[in-house]
Amino acid sequence: MPSNPASGALYMLRGIRLLMRPGLKRYVLIPLLVNIAVFGGGIWLGAAGFEHLMSQMQANIPNWLAWVEWLLWPLFLVAVLVIVFYSFTLVANLLAAPFNGLLAEKAERLITGQPVGDDMGWAKLLRELPATLGDEVRKLLYAVLWSLPFLILAFVVPVIGPLLWFLFTAWMLTLEYADFPMGNHGLKFRQMRATLRRRRLLSFGFGATTAALTAIPVVNFIVMPAAVAGATLMWVRDLHKVAADT
Repeated sequence: MPSNPASGALYMLRGIRLLMRPGLKRYVLIPLLVNIAVFGGGIWLGAAGFEHLMSQMQANIPNWLAWVEWLLWPLFLVAVLVIVFYSFTLVANLLAAPFNGLLAEKAERLITGQPVGDDMGWAKLLRELPATLGDEVRKLLYAVLWSLPFLILAFVVPVIGPLLWFLFTAWMLTLEYADFPMGNHGLKFRQMRATLRRRRLLSFGFGATTAALTAIPVVNFIVMPAAVAGATLMWVRDLHKVAADT
């Protein structure tokens, strides 16, 4: 596929269809349950926190400024949605990382018909658990450090700030999910970033579609396993060629 945003979006959508293939469903179960638990809790906490915040605002805003409340409602609602869904995406991926790596390995084998090095299996998954979680922590620190300036811009600079935040989120989600198939082939975090930068438009298309689906309640439950499958397809069809030249 050519390197453009539409192609990246298509990989993400094809990931949803790939989950339905025979032989893959059982590897989807644990990431799916983790995503449901984390996002279910995130939605509940976000709704409770938003309600408390608005009640505090109503108690402290003078009557003559009551009209401001109607302007702030949509702004705070968007802010809560962005922060909750982005934060809980990172948490869900951290918890499900070992199983996502296994899902990516099985998805690639299904796509290509070839094993990915040594068959990962459950025993290998347990052996590599500390290294996998260490990689996830490094990605999490990278995400947190870079999210701070973009988050500030999102609140301070109208229109441009939220747009930059969305693009940053798209980039981070692509990094997050592409890591699973690329990591199965021994690529380090720096190599992954270099590879994805060489397919920047493709990467942003994949990440933007993932971010948009993540913000849709109920649909977001299947986003994590679908994104892992979609990123694996993107690796097989496109990114592995780029990585070989990086």
